[in-house]
Amino acid sequence: MGLSLIDDSGVRRPPCSPHAPRVLIYSHDTFGLGHIRRCRAIANSLVASYPHISVIIVSGSSMISSFQFGDGVDYVRIPGIEKQSDGRYLPHHLNLELADTIRLRTDLIKQTVLSFDPDIVIVDKEPIGLRGELIPALEILRRRGARIVLGVRDVLDEPAKLHEEWRQSGALDALATIYDDIWVYGLESIYRPLDGLPNQPLFTGKIRYTGYLKRAVPSPMPPNRHPRITKGPFILVTPGGGGDGAGVIDWVISAYEADPTIELPALIVFGPFLSREKRKEFTDRIARLPKLESIGFEPRLELLMNRAHCVVAMGGYNTFCEILSFDKPALIVPRVRPRLEQAIRAERADSLGLIDVLFDPTQTGANTRDPLQMAKALHALPKRQPPSQAFLPDLLDGLPAINRALADDLSLPVRGRALAQNVAAG
Repeated sequence: MGLSLIDDSGVRRPPCSPHAPRVLIYSHDTFGLGHIRRCRAIANSLVASYPHISVIIVSGSSMISSFQFGDGVDYVRIPGIEKQSDGRYLPHHLNLELADTIRLRTDLIKQTVLSFDPDIVIVDKEPIGLRGELIPALEILRRRGARIVLGVRDVLDEPAKLHEEWRQSGALDALATIYDDIWVYGLESIYRPLDGLPNQPLFTGKIRYTGYLKRAVPSPMPPNRHPRITKGPFILVTPGGGGDGAGVIDWVISAYEADPTIELPALIVFGPFLSREKRKEFTDRIARLPKLESIGFEPRLELLMNRAHCVVAMGGYNTFCEILSFDKPALIVPRVRPRLEQAIRAERADSLGLIDVLFDPTQTGANTRDPLQMAKALHALPKRQPPSQAFLPDLLDGLPAINRALADDLSLPVRGRALAQNVAAG
């Protein structure tokens, strides 16, 4: 089952029955755009393959309303939580204690599960949710016989740190006792994110590597409103949500300031979480450089990714998937704090010939970045081969693999549990 380059999730679907299968996707979304974009891709792919089903995404993302969803997909927005630079969590907007906010989120998730009564639940990354907020809902789902799936990205963190986090939270027990399936949205040959966990025999039989989640250009296409430099070949610079991407942006700008001979111009997408102060500073510097332009936030970043000649990015999971999907030569500048996730992914991808990697020296103790080092990388970037030349089989099979894995549950016109109840009553 292939996936087209154009996202046709907005195509009208036929009327569906209230008895058709239902899917709930949970995403804790404490910061950034990664979790909600991954969940959106899965939800849109499911309704494209099974137009009669309904999907609800439960998310704490403050940006969820900015994204396009296919018919059959809706969302429940729970109060947001932010992870601070020191690792603490705080409510994003509410003037409540964290415990009160978690309690409110827990109740909203539980009520959504009771009312929506999903047949399949896909939990993104956190086995028991943020601070255990998902546990009451999981207990209800278990009693009702729902199929419960944990979906994790290709890299979570270094094994020892992941083990300690999940041991303290109680998430390790959930792998064995709650989940029917564990999907890794990547390839086993690239990385095995759960290898460092103890008691492997209790859950390894549930693990399935799907491949990466291929992205498509949103449809219908919007009017052309992008900066002038996108009319020709350009470098797309994206730090994802932007909350921790100021260093990458600064390094790219300084490269153009130091070396005006860099061939391709660059469009910098700041992201919605870049601070107001940094955005003003960068905008003032960019205004003095004819080869640079910027925009604040593009919810359909796939449009720019598809149009760009090559990409500079931090290397989060979703950006990596887009680089692979649109087959763009890419330079990844991964963060190494507070998690090594991006660094692990970038080093492995670099060793396989998928991308180039350049580490930010200020993240490893240096005081400054060399603008000419970035300039050299930007000179070389347009000449590197695209990721497809690495010839990795099944690299982007993730969404079709998920659709196939759920075919028995979702292809029926009537919910499986409803059929079983009718047979028992007869």
